[in-house]
Amino acid sequence: MTDVREAPRPSASSARTGWGVLAVVCGALFLEGIDIAMLNVAVPAIAADIGLATADAHWVISAYVLAYGGFMIFGGRTADLLGRRRTFLVALAIFVVFSGLGGLADEAWVLIVARFVTGATAGFLTPAGFSLLTTSFPEGPLRDRALAIYGAIGAGGFTLGVVAGGFLTDLGWRWVFFAPVIVGALLWVAGRAAIRPDVAPELPRRGFDLGGAITLTSAMVALIYGVVTLGEGRDVAAGVVSFVVAAVLIGVFVAIERRVTDPLLRLAVLREGLLLRSSAAGLLFIGAFFAFQFLITLYLQEYRGWSPIATGLAFAVMGLDMILAPLVTHRLVKRFGNAPVMVAGLLAGAVAFALALRIDDSWGYLDLLPAMALVGVMFALVYGPLAAAATAGLDESEHGVAGGIVYTAFQFGAALGVSIATIALVDGHAADADWSDYRRALLVPAIGAALALALGISTWVRGRRVIPA
Repeated sequence: MTDVREAPRPSASSARTGWGVLAVVCGALFLEGIDIAMLNVAVPAIAADIGLATADAHWVISAYVLAYGGFMIFGGRTADLLGRRRTFLVALAIFVVFSGLGGLADEAWVLIVARFVTGATAGFLTPAGFSLLTTSFPEGPLRDRALAIYGAIGAGGFTLGVVAGGFLTDLGWRWVFFAPVIVGALLWVAGRAAIRPDVAPELPRRGFDLGGAITLTSAMVALIYGVVTLGEGRDVAAGVVSFVVAAVLIGVFVAIERRVTDPLLRLAVLREGLLLRSSAAGLLFIGAFFAFQFLITLYLQEYRGWSPIATGLAFAVMGLDMILAPLVTHRLVKRFGNAPVMVAGLLAGAVAFALALRIDDSWGYLDLLPAMALVGVMFALVYGPLAAAATAGLDESEHGVAGGIVYTAFQFGAALGVSIATIALVDGHAADADWSDYRRALLVPAIGAALALALGISTWVRGRRVIPA
């Protein structure tokens, strides 16, 4: 397998370098998380200011999600082949530039294009950062602890971004774009100093698998577009056509990968270790969370009349994972292993979303608190261990593409969860949702979490068979 030959893995004496890399890639993942979470709160203000129609306002979010999910595997393989540091820093620089462009936009099309490019660069940034992390720490307790922290910070971006978005939107929606510019620029400077230079890459003898990259990226974009379109419920035909196009492109991609010498994605990697099962569990886990967050946000703001800031503060307790993961998760993993800890977290999520099914027309903060706290526990125990389980048994030369697969599953899960929740909430009528509609729609995250738990148990069982203790 052709790969970038990087500097030797750090020993205990160079642990400081590894922790420096961890700080930078955690910062980048947190930046990506708050970026999309802040936009969820700011979209109404943005649409009103630049004249974006209500029916089309979702494209401020959807354009980012389409590109992010579509380019993730391509980005991961690029990092493996061309250098993880190089890919990370170039992607972060473009992310910063186009985030700033979004903040300066006065036309809807400029903003949406900027969001698409920002999402595409995030599709390179995330798997490059993930593989930098896994190759900077030796497999074992150090890597497990680093991944627990990484997962906690990433999850914290989703939860705390809602709070930050409420405050920044009050200052002016453009700050939702300018704040990531400032943070991203600081991370870029820190990354140049902290990340070890790539050794000259050994490129594939017959060139980069451009055909595989184009067909797979196009297939992922078409697939996520179909999910988003069906979730809107306004153009079912376009959604169905997108699924057909995605299926054809995936078929072409598989045919290409079976014929080329140096494929974009070695198909056999999907059958090795726990990658496929972990990614599927991650899809359901993230899908359940985003469906829950979407529905509760609508319930509090549109049904109960809460402000964006009050809604964001209600979600703040989910940031509990940022405390639990660094202090507790790696110790649990050291004693029980990644898969059992992941299963415990998925169980916490299943209980959280089941508790939310009791919602009625008068729920407030204290009613939601048990479910919100359990969601924090879920993220603390799932995010890092799931990522570690996904790379177990794989060669380090494929950690970039493995990260791309895992995070593609996350993005697809987010789009799928919100789309199905929307369909369940609206249920064929356009009138304002009643509390009973929210109760029905909350079955979506509850069922998703239950399926994720079942798949997590399956991953645990398989891990005991194929991964040496």
